[in-house]
Amino acid sequence: MTEPRTPLAWLPFLFTRVLFPGTAEADTRVRVSALLVVLLLPAALLYPTRGFYLLEPDEGRYAQIPREMLASGDWVVPTLQGEAYLDKPPLMYWLVALSYRVFGVSPDAARLVPAVCVHLTILAVYLLGRRSVGERPAFWAALLLSVAPGFVAVARLLLLDGLLVLCVTLSVIAGFEAVRTGRLKLGWWLGSAAASGLGFLTKGPISEILLFVPLWAFGLLTTGRLMAVVKPRHYALFAAVVVAVNLPWYVAIYQREPAFLKHFFWEHNVQRFLQPFDHLQPVWYYVPILVGGLLPGTVLFAVYLRNLLTGGPDAAALRSPAGGFWLLAGGWCVLFFSVSGSKLPTYVLPAYPFLCLALGEFVARTRWHAARSTRAGVVVMAGLLLGVIHVGLPWYAEQRSPFGRPDLVARFVTEPGTVVSFPRNCDSLAFYAGRADFDRVRTKDANQLIVDCHHRERTVILFTHRDALAGFRNTLPPSLEIAEAVSLRRGTGVGLVDKLIGSTPWGLCDVAVVVPRRGDADGGQ
Repeated sequence: MTEPRTPLAWLPFLFTRVLFPGTAEADTRVRVSALLVVLLLPAALLYPTRGFYLLEPDEGRYAQIPREMLASGDWVVPTLQGEAYLDKPPLMYWLVALSYRVFGVSPDAARLVPAVCVHLTILAVYLLGRRSVGERPAFWAALLLSVAPGFVAVARLLLLDGLLVLCVTLSVIAGFEAVRTGRLKLGWWLGSAAASGLGFLTKGPISEILLFVPLWAFGLLTTGRLMAVVKPRHYALFAAVVVAVNLPWYVAIYQREPAFLKHFFWEHNVQRFLQPFDHLQPVWYYVPILVGGLLPGTVLFAVYLRNLLTGGPDAAALRSPAGGFWLLAGGWCVLFFSVSGSKLPTYVLPAYPFLCLALGEFVARTRWHAARSTRAGVVVMAGLLLGVIHVGLPWYAEQRSPFGRPDLVARFVTEPGTVVSFPRNCDSLAFYAGRADFDRVRTKDANQLIVDCHHRERTVILFTHRDALAGFRNTLPPSLEIAEAVSLRRGTGVGLVDKLIGSTPWGLCDVAVVVPRRGDADGGQ
């Protein structure tokens, strides 16, 4: 083995001769038994019992926006409580609205969209991933992904991340297929561009960022060049497809809401990455999330990394460059979101399929695929997930939802009149009440709210912080009075269950009806 003579030449040498010198499994034929497992196991985890109460704040918001979209017939400008909501592009809203149209407006129909997206992601890992690493490694990747609690749990919730992970996974798999043989496959390249464009229409340019960096790194580590097979005209073609997918809506939204471009691209992409927004966390934030979220694969991943760093030539011969690419792609996702100024547990979701593909190759080609501990871990985790997802999560939602006492809450929010959320939104109540006119107070200062109450005969205030009602009482002038107030907390005593799951309903703690005192309805400000 000839050693490289230049520093740059050491990169391909280390990657292709030391770390990943093997060849991928040649057998890529789909096994019917494996396909049935990948179809049925995720289906059992993802589709039943989706109708539990919406979680605040995200699920309430993402259920309400498509409901308003369907009711208004306006598919261009997303609205929340009748006002333009410009934080995200509309693809998720469109899909949920279509689900409402087919199945009716309900949490069950809303959550069908992320469930289908995550199921399709698992199928893509098996059916498309087998082309690069072989059928058995792809099956193990899909199996481990199906029982990864941090991945499957997100599919049970109405979040954008389920749709985004499907777009990113398809884009990266297709992009890698387009270049991995050293000769560009245009069909795969265009497919990657289309999936990337849909990712852009879901959450902005993150799909392109997660695609190109690992592709460029793989080219540098295998040939010493940044994807030499891709010429400028191919990049232009890729960009043209992404633009074609996105341009109609972006032009339409700009014509009606010119502030969208600055608000979304600058404030919700650039600034969120460069500086803390509202989710400040340490740089190692995703380490414990992945350790727990990848179980039982976490244990196998530790063995895989030890094998990668200390294994001999025989162990290295079982590691292919394709497996190395999937490790790069997953590692890049984790690194990118770790250095981001804003972090949430779901942001790292696109890393799961790629890490599982790298891990699947290791498991399938070593003794670990036959180990009792491996198979027992998969079975035990599947059983635990079935219990947690279909029993624990609905019970938790019922305990914590404001609509755990539906007759009480509905009495306030379904009657005609002004309903105000303070100091945060509680959109799930609007969703269940079929309303789109809840007022929002965009500050924790209650002064403007007090002024507005003087001009209304009756104001229902949804207090969305545990101390908000007490603070409001202290600032209430003599010209206003609280005609009725109801606490939605579980009680004064705090038991073990309350300590574990919390004693305050999501997003809503108290409800109060505020009216002007008689004789002060026209003044007293």
